[in-house]
Amino acid sequence: MKTEHIEVVDYDSKWVNDFNQIKGEIEEALKDLVLAVEHVGSTSVPLLAAKPIVDLDVVIDRNDLKEVIFLLENHGYIYEGDLGLKDREAFRYEGKEHLRTHHLYVCPQDSKELKRHLAFRNYLRKHPNTVKEYGKIKKEAAKLYPNDIEKYCMYKSQIIEKIYKEIGLK
Repeated sequence: MKTEHIEVVDYDSKWVNDFNQIKGEIEEALKDLVLAVEHVGSTSVPLLAAKPIVDLDVVIDRNDLKEVIFLLENHGYIYEGDLGLKDREAFRYEGKEHLRTHHLYVCPQDSKELKRHLAFRNYLRKHPNTVKEYGKIKKEAAKLYPNDIEKYCMYKSQIIEKIYKEIGLK
């Protein structure tokens, strides 16, 4: 799902419940193929302003990918491939109006992208001053570029790179 209009809002504690509802449906669809379902992205960080879209990384064994794709497709998800990011398979969906808008990714447990998502989330959860600064920049970016996701992302890139450097990712 491509973001057409960018809206960044203050943190909403309901996002945790929204994540758990989506997680429940994914676990029901995939049963024992799920090793973990991780709430990642800005909605996973308390007090961080965010686009109100829940990001989920479904962690699987690499050997189960074909079966996971098949099962998710039978539950209304449409496989989109890795979209240029190795070991992070993207899915869009139709007919899930009962769930919060979300981005669903499937990652093998040794995925570098999964490790990056978790490290970024965990860093922010432990650094409230960075959360405030990042949230402010995200709101500024959304005001400046409400209809241009590329420019929105570019505006945030400096602080993201700073965080990656702190974590040791770049």
